[in-house]
Amino acid sequence: MTPIRDEVFDRMDELTPAEKKVARSLLANYPSAGLASAATLARTAGTSTPTVLRLVARIGIGSYPEFQERLREEVTQRLNSPVSRAADRLSADGDGTLFTRSVTQRLGLVERLTTTVPPSEFDAAVALLAGPARSIVVSGGYFSRFVGQVLALQLDQLVPGVELAHEPLGADIGRYLSMGRDSVAVIFDLRRHELPAKRLAALAKQQGASVLVITDEELSPAADDADVVLPVPVDGVPFDSFAALVVLVEALVEGVFQKVGTAGLDRMRQWEESVVIHRAFRAGPEPDDEDDEDEEDRDE
Repeated sequence: MTPIRDEVFDRMDELTPAEKKVARSLLANYPSAGLASAATLARTAGTSTPTVLRLVARIGIGSYPEFQERLREEVTQRLNSPVSRAADRLSADGDGTLFTRSVTQRLGLVERLTTTVPPSEFDAAVALLAGPARSIVVSGGYFSRFVGQVLALQLDQLVPGVELAHEPLGADIGRYLSMGRDSVAVIFDLRRHELPAKRLAALAKQQGASVLVITDEELSPAADDADVVLPVPVDGVPFDSFAALVVLVEALVEGVFQKVGTAGLDRMRQWEESVVIHRAFRAGPEPDDEDDEDEEDRDE
């Protein structure tokens, strides 16, 4: 039987905005969120109990008690599965060097992206970033702002109107106050979640902008006001890993490039023709140096 998580994941593009909130809360804390009462799940998601029940019906389950029984069966099957137990022991007692184990663990995070980011949500994010937006404003948290900067710099070479808000609730607040229905706010907020992200998402929605939140599997509170949410696995030691986050950002940039087509390619050409990038390892001899060498050759 297909796990409920997979069924919700595959149907994400069919859900209403309220149902998506329930789905995100369920996937962020699966399966325990679904083992609570329908009312509790609704409160966690910021929706209503009827919305929870509609989601359950949409995935073909007749009632909430039946939904919970399916979840309990999944838990029991996993606990009793020899394959699952063996995999856990292998993960805990694996051989190899520290470097090998570290790389393997991060490769696992990247592979999990396909189970945490629904394809429909990824496509919706690409559509927002590649659309005819007047402005795209990117902001991030204490660490994630650096990944946000990479996204902003690369998007700016493909589409116009991309801005990075270094101080979103300070000197750059005007970027959000100027937003409208043709604007997109991209907010990175990974655990530990930061209060400014929630405020920015609410402000952007108030201005009529679309909101894309890139967060971890526990979901930032900013997700409540988001049009699109992309949850990323970040488990790492000693700090959360950005391995999957970087891959997601690169995938978004590639998606935008494919979406905008020749217009993006033309903008890239304009960048190459207009921006001088000094790289010492590519630099040839200065013209004056060449003249001096010619003089020396003639003297010899």
